[in-house]
Amino acid sequence: MFYLYAKSLHIIFMVCWMAGLFYMPRLFIYHTEAKQKTLQEYRVLHTQFVLMESRLWWVITTPAMYITIASACTMLYLNPAFLSQGWMQMKLAFVGLLVFYHFKCQHIKTMLSQERCKWTSSQLRLWNELSTIVLFAIVFLVVLRTAVDWIYGVLGLIGLAVLLMILIKLYKKYRKSRGENID
Repeated sequence: MFYLYAKSLHIIFMVCWMAGLFYMPRLFIYHTEAKQKTLQEYRVLHTQFVLMESRLWWVITTPAMYITIASACTMLYLNPAFLSQGWMQMKLAFVGLLVFYHFKCQHIKTMLSQERCKWTSSQLRLWNELSTIVLFAIVFLVVLRTAVDWIYGVLGLIGLAVLLMILIKLYKKYRKSRGENID
């Protein structure tokens, strides 16, 4: 019974964590593009973005990450046999990548707040898609749990990544055709 409570918390807070990881880079993009405004407009927007990013990060995203990890550790403690299964080992590798992504976002947030970030909005758009690809990998691993399906999953992820890159390029071309100033 305790396992099911831990699993419920894991799913709930994983959704909260992912929501933060999806939205934070969008804020980074808007924050970066605010530099194209007048200095007065930029100052107002910069202050607002720093506040929004900080609240999202420290009130939702980071606590959700820690609760997700704590509930996962609880489940693994209650059912350690999962650790010997290949799909779980791969899932944990992808979770490690997601934790790295989390802390890299924290670094970008800090650099933006200090006005020292060198990332362009185009680079941040690509960065934004990484968490989506990792989420796909984790969900497919948890649901499918087999090596053959994992191979199809990897091919699907590569296809998804290519599709996302094409869509980003098309969106950039569309914005350029409308005369928007993009990097």
